[in-house]
Amino acid sequence: MRDDTAVAAADQTQLVRLWDLPLRMFHWALAACVAAAWGLGKFGPDIMTVHFLFGYAVIGLLAFRLLWGFIGPRPARFRSCLHGPRTVLAYLRQMPARSPSHWPGHNPLGGLFVILLLLALAVQVATGLVADPQDYVNTGPLADAVSSRISRMALNLHDIIGNMILLMVLLHVAVVLFYRLWKRENLIRPMITGWKRIRM
Repeated sequence: MRDDTAVAAADQTQLVRLWDLPLRMFHWALAACVAAAWGLGKFGPDIMTVHFLFGYAVIGLLAFRLLWGFIGPRPARFRSCLHGPRTVLAYLRQMPARSPSHWPGHNPLGGLFVILLLLALAVQVATGLVADPQDYVNTGPLADAVSSRISRMALNLHDIIGNMILLMVLLHVAVVLFYRLWKRENLIRPMITGWKRIRM
């Protein structure tokens, strides 16, 4: 019975080229830059020049993603990530089912997560630009444009959001594993090859 159900489900799907090359390159470059910036920020060296360089790279990548979210292919656009509360709740109810979703793009929860992560990263780089640890070395390039009080607040917020981003990344990895092991849907391969089996 389970094999018949799987065959029937496969007959209702189609393998399509979903994720474009620029989006896939963005995804993996952002993952590498965020991981490097986070690790350097937490574990040194004390002079964070390389940390800043990875932060600038993240700014460039976010600028690209903002642009691509409006002019890129349909699956990459922000409007494809956003769904109404009913759609999100309906997807959440069926998520425990042990079967692939074959969603044509980011599913409703995944799309919401993408938006939240991009916003968190935008706030993170903004606070980094104006943060001032008052060590005369690791001062953000725009710290002089704001008051010392705001610079100190930005430094504290930068640390807090960095930990939040770590938790979001760990959640992302956990969900990818959940889909692979429980729902039998590989979400990594499409982000490498661009091809994904979607529901027709």
